Amino acid sequence: MRAARRVGWTEIACLAAAAIYTLVLYFDPATGGQVTNLFIFSIAAIGLNVIVGSAGMFHLGIAALFGIGVYTTGILTVPANPFGCGFWSALAASTLAAAAAGVMLGAPLLRLRGDYFALVTLAFGEVVRFSLRNLEEITGGTRALGPVPPPVLPEWLAGPLARLGIGRDFAQDDRLFYWLDLLMLLAVAGLVRQIDRSALGRRWRAVRDDELAAACLGINVARAKLSALALGSALAGLAGSLYAFKITGTASPDAYDFNRSAILLCAILVGGLASVRGAVAGTFLVLGFDGLLAPWLDALVQSWGLAEADNRLLVFSNWRLLVFGVLLIALMRFRPAGLFPGR
Repeated sequence: MRAARRVGWTEIACLAAAAIYTLVLYFDPATGGQVTNLFIFSIAAIGLNVIVGSAGMFHLGIAALFGIGVYTTGILTVPANPFGCGFWSALAASTLAAAAAGVMLGAPLLRLRGDYFALVTLAFGEVVRFSLRNLEEITGGTRALGPVPPPVLPEWLAGPLARLGIGRDFAQDDRLFYWLDLLMLLAVAGLVRQIDRSALGRRWRAVRDDELAAACLGINVARAKLSALALGSALAGLAGSLYAFKITGTASPDAYDFNRSAILLCAILVGGLASVRGAVAGTFLVLGFDGLLAPWLDALVQSWGLAEADNRLLVFSNWRLLVFGVLLIALMRFRPAGLFPGR
């Protein structure tokens, strides 16, 4: 009873902190835009956690699947192309395209494990990145595609939001993207958590722990792995589509390289494998440290008048990598399984 009470208070404290964090940042448009990006990358991190944490496949190409979602949305929605798809159709197509790419990659690799699987997925990420750069007639090459038109609110929803002082134009009011991506994150987190508690989630964990024992128990190992790859890749494509609508373009293909895959992998390791809340917490800690905390501390130091003499030692951004490294070492020492590891 004492252990259960401790876990309950931990969850309540985290939810309260997240609520306060969201409410405070909501009133700052610039910071709110950064938090919106964290919501999007949290969806991709949850997808990666399904593949790595739940199913035990060391995947290093999640950024390529994210980029596939971004460019699928760009190809289907930019006015220069003849497709003219709307928000929901582009979102569905991007999700399905990334899921198909993940399954087609994983099907020939089911016999590979560990480092060998990781190396092939790493190579897949590079192939996708260079393909996006070289297919200039389709992807725009290094110039990227744009503009991606923003979503349009339905009439039945625009009226109530107008009474709250929120406009209906996504291009003019960033709060719409904020709430849209937050709702998407909550829906994805709830869906993955329910799947993780189902028979499919138990099959994933059985395959992760011991493939031979799982096969002896009658579990179809290949089907379990492919289902995890399909779901994780689909979530990465969904996040990529939301990101394309958020930045109104596709950005350069180099934005979806191995570095982004490594950052998302670091996020789920910090937060805890096989845990939805761990993936979200790790994303906010790893990406939020550089995108939110470091600029805030720099502005705070400047407001105190300590950085007026151009002293580089008083600029936190110059120390952020050192501080972050020390925090990671401390975390791996005292919480090697992450902050919120799966049971």
